[in-house]
Amino acid sequence: MHPETPTAEGALDEAVSVFMDLRPRLFGIAYRVLGSAVEAEDLVQDVWLRWQNTDRSVVVTPAAFLSSTTTRLAINVAQSARVRRETYIGPWLPEPVDTSSDPEVGAERAEALELGLLLVLEKLTPTERAAYVLREAFDYAYAEIAEMLQLPVVNVRKIVSRARKHLATAQRESVDEAEHRRLLEAFVAAAQRGDIASLEALLTPGAVSLSDGNGIRGAARVPVLGRARVANLSTAFPRFWGEVEVRPVQANGRSGVMLYRGGRPSIFMTVAASHEGIHRVMWVFNPSKIDAFLNSGSRYATAPSD
Repeated sequence: MHPETPTAEGALDEAVSVFMDLRPRLFGIAYRVLGSAVEAEDLVQDVWLRWQNTDRSVVVTPAAFLSSTTTRLAINVAQSARVRRETYIGPWLPEPVDTSSDPEVGAERAEALELGLLLVLEKLTPTERAAYVLREAFDYAYAEIAEMLQLPVVNVRKIVSRARKHLATAQRESVDEAEHRRLLEAFVAAAQRGDIASLEALLTPGAVSLSDGNGIRGAARVPVLGRARVANLSTAFPRFWGEVEVRPVQANGRSGVMLYRGGRPSIFMTVAASHEGIHRVMWVFNPSKIDAFLNSGSRYATAPSD
């Protein structure tokens, strides 16, 4: 046996160990920037391959190197994703992720994780989104973010400030988890009963319903606006609620429901709510996003592959 073999194996073992420790954080950054668990997982795998092929002896801080690589790749993917989504049929919603076992998806605190906020983040440029996520969800210093984005610190401060202002005008203050769960359960119960009056009482006047199906049958291809129209849509199919089994799930740090038809998961639903009531109802019909949600809980079960 050559004397260098154990050393090489030991170096690779150490590389795997370092990467696995940071993997939840890397996924958390990528997912928040991209709004897609599948794209984030693919990106993190790409980061692993780059880490594996890097001369790690010259890397002073592995965490900074891996976070920077993840952020830059995420910005590139987000730019191309924006073009791809122009051909998406109907409203596009972020892929929900199962946070029952990983409530913060790799962040020190569950910031920039709710589906409603991720949807609003899509209105920012990829660079603005990345800077906001790194600062608000992961508490990186402005100097660290500047190095990752290869921008002057003063520019990064302006970008984050601009992103905060934009989000403040577009996103209402959310209720806490207990109130969110109460509102969701009340909404589902009223929809199951076909109780239009109770649904309208839960909704804000400007409520909107978004159905993500990419052209699938049964998913509205345009946003449905207004309290009365959203309430009516939610009970538009008299047999719908009688045909499905409703199971509670944890998604993006909040309560959601998965609707099963014939024992198979077919629709994910959740709401966004402020103290004024439910202002956004979100339905995910797209089978690939349903599958991504069901698979997201086992995200870290295996080591990265070559």
